[in-house]
Amino acid sequence: MAKTIKSAWFCSQCGAESPKWTGRCPECGAWNTMVEERVATAKGASKSIGPARMTKSKPRKVSEIEALDEPRIHMPSEELNRVLGGGLVAGSLVLIGGEPGIGKSTLVLQNILSIKSRRILYVSGEESATQLKMRADRIGRLSDNCYIVCETSLENIFDHIEDVKPELLIVDSIQTIASEAIESAAGSVSQVRECAAQLLKYAKETGVPVLLIGHINKDGAIAGPKVLEHIVDVVLHFEGDRQHLYRLLRAIKNRFGNTNEIGIYEMCRRGLREVTNPSEMLLSPTGDNLSGTAIGVAVEGIRAFLIETQALVSSAAYGTPQRSVTGFDSRRMNMLLAVLEKRVGFKLIQKDVFLNIAGGLKVADPAMDLPVICAVLSSNIDIAIPRKVCMTGEVGLSGEIRPVTRIEQRISEAAKLGMETIIIPRHNLKGIDASKFSIKIVEVSKVEEAFNNLHNM
Repeated sequence: MAKTIKSAWFCSQCGAESPKWTGRCPECGAWNTMVEERVATAKGASKSIGPARMTKSKPRKVSEIEALDEPRIHMPSEELNRVLGGGLVAGSLVLIGGEPGIGKSTLVLQNILSIKSRRILYVSGEESATQLKMRADRIGRLSDNCYIVCETSLENIFDHIEDVKPELLIVDSIQTIASEAIESAAGSVSQVRECAAQLLKYAKETGVPVLLIGHINKDGAIAGPKVLEHIVDVVLHFEGDRQHLYRLLRAIKNRFGNTNEIGIYEMCRRGLREVTNPSEMLLSPTGDNLSGTAIGVAVEGIRAFLIETQALVSSAAYGTPQRSVTGFDSRRMNMLLAVLEKRVGFKLIQKDVFLNIAGGLKVADPAMDLPVICAVLSSNIDIAIPRKVCMTGEVGLSGEIRPVTRIEQRISEAAKLGMETIIIPRHNLKGIDASKFSIKIVEVSKVEEAFNNLHNM
């Protein structure tokens, strides 16, 4: 089949194509993102990949469409099932990204090696078969249903698919796969887009779920064109500090479930272990009462757990105060500090403020506003908050404490872990019988009221 070689310009952010160079992308508006690549287009009809062609569709009324439950493949890891929304959907395309060495391949490999009832094809473009065998031995799981092939050519991969006929396909990683139809290096914008599109077509035609492992750039986003994240059905981000043992699996995009779910794992010598009770991980084992520490109750997805918030406030040594945040939104912390300055009267403009969420977790729950403010005030006046006291509440710009969601679940989790007192927003228990809880509940409506209660404990 004859090929026509041409040169085109692609945006490295969104993947938009242009026949000539432009300083600004016409699609996404990003500056200096156009890169030139050589493209080969084949003349003639394209062959449908997969054993069956897609039938021609026709418009139908919404009332005529049957609402059927998507068939799901139950994965061995319950944490992975929770993040996926109940399991792996047949015919779905899932992208898992994360830093190098964080454990993406280990997470996928230990799951597929535990599946005994399905034929699985693992395509590795980065590691050799010997390296994968050594990792499987370290994990301690072997399966005769898992086939491993080391290949980077997309056309050869589909030949292996025709031979093996897998029920689950793994591609590690999408940035190493290249198609012969495009004259550019693997990992380029056009290659990543074309390979992902062909794998999506294969998944939808055959109903075989495909797991893609992807790289990330220095900013922490999935490497390659943004269109890659638009093509796939699910985008999972595997994150965590490599200096700590804990890893977080977070859903950024999910067409078949909730994007608020997280899965927590612990890196061990034999692979990744699921953490079923994250509150024990996020709380310090020491029982000492230290200033600048407050325990908050956060909700991620359907799970409630206790998080230790640490703050350190000190005089600015070099004139310009520092604001350092780990695991919390820095802009939201600056807003909370402004509320303390304006509404409560604490002068922090000439002081350094350092904030840390223990355990390496990144939280976005607004209910962590009250623990953050109490930790800052505790460190500022050097008064410790009792370890058996926890709190939850969103702080408004006028200093009021606003109600939060799932308050019953938060209170039950605090009581289960041995907390004696919980501070919650006033009127958050409206219509709820508070006598059924075995924990003391203190309701507050203002920030200063909450801290006065803590000061008197």
